[in-house]
Amino acid sequence: MDKIVVLISGRGSNLKAICDSGLANQIACVISNNKNAAGLNIAQQYNIPSFIIQHQNYNSREEFEKSIAQVIDTYNPQFIVLAGFMRILSPWFVNKYHNQIINIHPSILPAFTGADATGDAIAYKVKLSGATVHIVTNQLDHGPILIQGIVPVLPDDTKSTLSDRILTIEHTIYPFTIRKLLMKQYTNINNIYCLTKLDTDNIYLKNLYNNIFY
Repeated sequence: MDKIVVLISGRGSNLKAICDSGLANQIACVISNNKNAAGLNIAQQYNIPSFIIQHQNYNSREEFEKSIAQVIDTYNPQFIVLAGFMRILSPWFVNKYHNQIINIHPSILPAFTGADATGDAIAYKVKLSGATVHIVTNQLDHGPILIQGIVPVLPDDTKSTLSDRILTIEHTIYPFTIRKLLMKQYTNINNIYCLTKLDTDNIYLKNLYNNIFY
């Protein structure tokens, strides 16, 4: 299989889910903009090369992103995976890696874009929420959707309880999608992506199969 580069900023729970799913050897490196990111410890546990590139050390976003790109290009990955990377990417970066950047967002896009998607879901008293894996474009939290998973929003939910429930879906659909992409089990027709459905998919989706759409 091809390789990926993973960008993180924090605890790295999705990075861990990707590694635990058997894809650790497909991660060429991990890049963090936060030297204290707990996800760096996960990379170390799996013997994955890691790099710290802190945005505060650069005079502009362009300089910062060019430093990241220099590392990425060393490994020539097929995809760049955002796993809790808390920086908005510039058009220059997105265009350089056109259709190669993958993100996961804690809502059923296009609903509730932005940094407080879980809080917005509770505020609007919706009955369902979930997570979306999509291709990154220059429009924040938009771009072609690859897969979505849904969870119920309970009457007594807080941001914390709903976030935990959504994470369960995230930790399933993100590794699943990455595996599909790396194995080229998808089609792209007029920028509409469809993951190829196989009889063996339920091995990875397990009891969440009926809550996941792709």
